[in-house]
Amino acid sequence: MPKRKAAAKEQDSANTSAEEYSRSSSVDRYSSARKKRGRRGGLKIFLAVLVAAFVATGGVALAYFSNINSNLTKGIDSALRGTLKETQAGDPFYMLLLGIDKNHDRVESSEYGANDSAYRTDTIILARIDPTDKQVTLVSIHRDTLVDFGSDGGKEKINASYSIGAAKQEAGEDTSGAAYTVQTISKFAGVPISHYAEIDFDQFCDIVDTIGGIEVNVPVDVYDPEYTGADIKAGWQTLNGDNALKLCRARHAYDKYGDGDVYRAANQRMVIGTILKKILQSDIGTITKSVNTLSSSVTTDLSVTDILTLATQFQGFDMAKDLYSGMEPTDSKYVNNTWYEICQTSAWQKMMKRVNQGLSPYESESEDTTLGYAGSGTATKNEGASTTSSSTTGGSSDAETDYSGTVEVLNGAGVSGLAGRVASTLNSKGFEATSGTADSYDYSTTRIIYVGEENKAKAQAVADTLGLSTVKKDDGTHAGEANVVVVLGADMADGTVVSNN
Repeated sequence: MPKRKAAAKEQDSANTSAEEYSRSSSVDRYSSARKKRGRRGGLKIFLAVLVAAFVATGGVALAYFSNINSNLTKGIDSALRGTLKETQAGDPFYMLLLGIDKNHDRVESSEYGANDSAYRTDTIILARIDPTDKQVTLVSIHRDTLVDFGSDGGKEKINASYSIGAAKQEAGEDTSGAAYTVQTISKFAGVPISHYAEIDFDQFCDIVDTIGGIEVNVPVDVYDPEYTGADIKAGWQTLNGDNALKLCRARHAYDKYGDGDVYRAANQRMVIGTILKKILQSDIGTITKSVNTLSSSVTTDLSVTDILTLATQFQGFDMAKDLYSGMEPTDSKYVNNTWYEICQTSAWQKMMKRVNQGLSPYESESEDTTLGYAGSGTATKNEGASTTSSSTTGGSSDAETDYSGTVEVLNGAGVSGLAGRVASTLNSKGFEATSGTADSYDYSTTRIIYVGEENKAKAQAVADTLGLSTVKKDDGTHAGEANVVVVLGADMADGTVVSNN
């Protein structure tokens, strides 16, 4: 992802015609609905328990669930419901997750006025949910993507769709901010959207405290004292709600790496995925309590029964293998005194075609520009191949191999961020890896060195992870340091091994 330069580039018009915006020819249309499947035994048991609870507690339980439903569906209007597409039970569906910036000070000073038309979508995530295969795919769409709204607003950032829709509703048209945004994203991605959730991130992270915190692996220090106050160290961290929110907001902590929005979006997907994982590991009572807490920060067309049914269907969900994550590929461009993101059309078409087929957004983890910097989680799944994972959100996908021990990864190739990315991959396998700089950048081949005979097996596990075969015993140079030392050479300059001498 190219960095945005401080000085404005020469103004340039972008190719954002209505035809390109619609992407109508970019993605194979959503496949015809599968035959309706019978409900699974676990779902039947859940519904029986739910009915029994109602019988046992009478109106108390009914009132409790009714209150949650009322909170969840507040603000869901007929225009939005009329826009959402129905799917058969058990079939995969798309859900739009929006983080809306409703900061009071911003709204009061907005050119749009102090109402819903002042709001813009701060976060846009398109989720594909497959209950049968227990698979979730999260794709972030850059909020600054330049699209052409035609007579509704001309060429604008895609996150303007919410305010445009709200303004049209105020003018008496049969739409709303949410409905218009669903239509915009559906057209842009070339897929139907069946469900909607609007998230207030300022309150959303309260759920983190409700479930006792979340464990995440942060690849680099996240330090953002001026804007969010974030000061989160690299490595495995247990975050409370406040720090989870700061991690989801801290885009300026990544300014030195490039477009901070991209890294922030990766962290948001990581936090959402980790919350999902922990809730799904809970008992039905804790899940219900969590949904109740979420109802204060989430507006959705889904009822509490819908959510609990999905939670039951996703019991046994393996986040390391079945959570896929990606970001719309874009290029930054300065147009008419404003920075925009220009969608890389062919790459976006390829990504959405893969997602629509139930594959991961990325064909290879090397396509993920945030890997090693932000916690995106990059499990990959390709046609005819098993799922592989370098997820930074917890656990190895290979339960039969014991990956353990301390590893120091030293950059001897001179490629910025390379040691951090490799360390992140090793951390995802279970090692305790840190990154640093070698004594020079003149290493042509990568060296894996075990410090002490007892660490030879650990070094071999590191080699297997990196696609190498040869390990060497320390000659005394690294004594007293980590169990294993990796000195990266030019053969891994692009993040993958190109030779193995």
